[in-house]
Amino acid sequence: MKKKYLLLTLILGSLSVSSFGFTFKEPTKIEKVKIESNKENKTKELYKELGLESKLDYNVFEKAYKGYEKISGKKKELLTIVDYAKPSTQERFFVVDLSKKKVLISSHVAHGRNSGGNIATSFSNKMSSYKSSLGFYLTENTYMGGNGYSLVLDGLEKGINDKAKERYIVIHGADYANPKIAKSQGRLGRSLGCPALPRNIYKEAINLIKGGSVVFVNGNDPSYLDKSQYV
Repeated sequence: MKKKYLLLTLILGSLSVSSFGFTFKEPTKIEKVKIESNKENKTKELYKELGLESKLDYNVFEKAYKGYEKISGKKKELLTIVDYAKPSTQERFFVVDLSKKKVLISSHVAHGRNSGGNIATSFSNKMSSYKSSLGFYLTENTYMGGNGYSLVLDGLEKGINDKAKERYIVIHGADYANPKIAKSQGRLGRSLGCPALPRNIYKEAINLIKGGSVVFVNGNDPSYLDKSQYV
């Protein structure tokens, strides 16, 4: 009886899946192009529905949304985009609600003092660099520190921003992030690397995005695209 059972097992094991009418195959190049095209169309439609055309370059939003979809562990359908490719005299901090398709916050934001003047051009993940870091983060808890009410950021990209906690790169409020300063001196004041917000908006922004939402920091650094696993 055991021999018969063993023989039957061997026969069944030797049958291919296709013998039962099932076939599995990789998508063709044309099918892959169609899939990517559908994704791009969806992203463009969302971009327009959010009304970001006059605020944020589409390519920046596309990178942010592409990464957002890949990130696991997020707990909110909110996406924060910091676009350091724009000058500090312009609004470049955006919080969007992807489910309601609304821009909830549009604000000025300061960059690190060693990243550049009006526009951030240099970025770092190193201690004491006093530069901003690019890439994707997940928001964590809040605390009261030297800069008052602050939001912890967990850098998700090794070698790009994973030392954010060690460097105390957090979202906080600052007097030097007031757009009135940008008007008077041609740029905002600068931080030690943190994305610092104006006093009149930082608490609202922190309370909105804390606890597991995605933050993407963009900047003019072509090497980031080669290193990142998300874009």
